[in-house]
Amino acid sequence: MKNYTRKEFLKLSSAAGAALLLNACGIGSEEKGEREKEKVKKDTAKAIKSSVSDAPNVHIDLVDKNDPRYDKLRQGFNKRIDKYPAVIALCTSAEEVAAAIKYAHEKNLPIAVKSGGHNMEGFSCNDGGMVINLSRMSMVEMLDDDKIRVGPGCTLGVLYDAILPKGRLLPGGSCAGVGLGGLTLGGGYGLFSRKYGLTCDHLLEATMVDGNGNIHTTKDDVELLWALKGGGNGNFGVVTEMVFTTHKAPATMQAHHFKSVKLSSEKALSILQTWMEIAPQLPDSCFSGFVLNGSTLNILITNYEYKDTTLQLLLDTLAKVMDEFHSSGQEVLSKKLKDYYGLPGPVYFRNSCAGLFRGFDDIKGYIGQVFDKIIHTPGMIYQINTLGGKVKDPGFEKLSSFPHRAYDFVSELQAYWEHPSQDKRLAEATTEILKLTEQNDINREYVNYCSLEFSNYETAYYGANYTRLQAIKRKYDPDNHIQHPQNIKA
Repeated sequence: MKNYTRKEFLKLSSAAGAALLLNACGIGSEEKGEREKEKVKKDTAKAIKSSVSDAPNVHIDLVDKNDPRYDKLRQGFNKRIDKYPAVIALCTSAEEVAAAIKYAHEKNLPIAVKSGGHNMEGFSCNDGGMVINLSRMSMVEMLDDDKIRVGPGCTLGVLYDAILPKGRLLPGGSCAGVGLGGLTLGGGYGLFSRKYGLTCDHLLEATMVDGNGNIHTTKDDVELLWALKGGGNGNFGVVTEMVFTTHKAPATMQAHHFKSVKLSSEKALSILQTWMEIAPQLPDSCFSGFVLNGSTLNILITNYEYKDTTLQLLLDTLAKVMDEFHSSGQEVLSKKLKDYYGLPGPVYFRNSCAGLFRGFDDIKGYIGQVFDKIIHTPGMIYQINTLGGKVKDPGFEKLSSFPHRAYDFVSELQAYWEHPSQDKRLAEATTEILKLTEQNDINREYVNYCSLEFSNYETAYYGANYTRLQAIKRKYDPDNHIQHPQNIKA
């Protein structure tokens, strides 16, 4: 197992917040996995009932297994995922998406949607169906009143490069390769959420092609807009265009790093309690992450306003319980953000949510057991990030389907490796921790950090909003053409 340097670790933990996939075929012996891969390839070949020459009237760039681009396009962020769609539709407009959906109907192909390919369970691909690839729909257009029009395939890195030089900011995550479509439709949080709210809170309009190939705009249906803001990932249709409001971008950012090494689970637990008491008191301009990587603990606090007395007191309190502490200088925001852009991928890894919490009391009964497992399982990382602040805004809550605004913390369970043979051990450890979490009544999960191991994913992801979201599914995709293993069911 590789021991990551601090710089590599920060990149990995940043990437993990937005990108991981699960493939059950990867668990077990490599020989069995290869047999299953070959079976999938053969089944997929049978599922392709026609060639690209049978494409619909509207021109679509259709890629099948005979195209040299196929293997690269079917690959998501996680190298462990091996899925073989019958055809990949590279679309550039809503009209092309509509034609692709109708073509899929004719060929009886289920449809998956890919913007950045960072879904943690590989839901942006499928076996034997159609993948609608939106990577070419990546435009960023500045509008009046500080609004922007963006394509779903636009990645965060491209977005920031386009709007930060113009002095504007859309609150989003930090991993540069994440597609804005998937991020927004699941909620979208990151370094700026406590000050400005979630990414979805800034979505003003969207264009969507429904499961039957009809084009809609949320200007005609405010209930659809509500549903897309936290409940729209691969559920109702394919979003092809989004309009957001933006904020004036902060000029600079500063980072404060704390580190402790060779921790016991008891010591890590004590530090966690201190951190969870401090974190909600941070200024809203701050983000903080608690990251236990084996027996090494890193705590990050970022701030894009100038440090005040309150922040300094909290930093001093945390420094007393950690081994090391240092702060960066104030750096230009566009430059500092690149420290958290993550690895370009693809890499082998597994990531999922491990619950949302109000505070330490929610997890004190079992988190020591989790820490013991993390410390004694090389390759495992347990991370808790801050929410709160503007995320709790009642106005935002009313206008979106994102259900978890009452919670100040969201957790991530992560694992990284270099060779497929290491997957089984880490998969077993992941299952053990997720079962322990569920047994302790932690049943709230962030949909963008999905896992096939969540037994009641409907309420875990969407809470009391699930029934209301089902009505949107019945309206726009009653026959479930847009689908994945955990999509909203009509």
